Amino acid sequence: MAHKVYSSLDLAVADIPDGARIMFGGFGGAGFPNNLIQALSQRGIKDVTAISNNCGTKDGELGLMFKHNQVRHVIASFPGPHAHYFQERLAAKEVALELVPQGILCERMRAAAAGLQGFYTTVGVGTEVANGKEERVIEGKRCILEMPIHADYALIKAEKADELGNLTYRLAARNFNPIMAMAATTTIVEVEEIVPIGAIPPEHVLTPAIFVHRIVQAKGIRYAG
Repeated sequence: MAHKVYSSLDLAVADIPDGARIMFGGFGGAGFPNNLIQALSQRGIKDVTAISNNCGTKDGELGLMFKHNQVRHVIASFPGPHAHYFQERLAAKEVALELVPQGILCERMRAAAAGLQGFYTTVGVGTEVANGKEERVIEGKRCILEMPIHADYALIKAEKADELGNLTYRLAARNFNPIMAMAATTTIVEVEEIVPIGAIPPEHVLTPAIFVHRIVQAKGIRYAG
């Protein structure tokens, strides 16, 4: 059995290379892997393609990586009014933005997780979202083809993990985290608590261990980045 529990945040992200495609969980302040983001940023990584619902809140969440100009391309649904560093980088043409409707963002990741090669949707037809995309009429409705979003890594936040990597989430902190765990080649999770195998009832497991590769305990925001 592979040993998944890492002793530090630094070790958990040590081999993530420049230019990696990385999914970052979180929505509206809940479920962001803030400690992993800080550890990754402090490593000095650059040229990241970031896949996230939003682009940070001031210095928090992904804001730190935009502050240090470590992201070159971002796929997001709602960059956010307080994503000041992202806005500065975008205005300076130092980062490219692919804006994706929120439900489509989630579905494109789910398609990657399920091994689908794409799907047709009516969402975005006739808007800038449709630019350059294949269009078909299905059952009398105009649809565009959306492609799956894959990632090299997913950095996510969970409430609890056992030593195998089975995960539970706290309330709304669940958000994008489970689907990202399934859509990435390597999933790294920071958790509030690590419990023995068997301590989580099977019916409470929201992300099965097969999708989790590294676990690090980081209660609260404790990394001094």
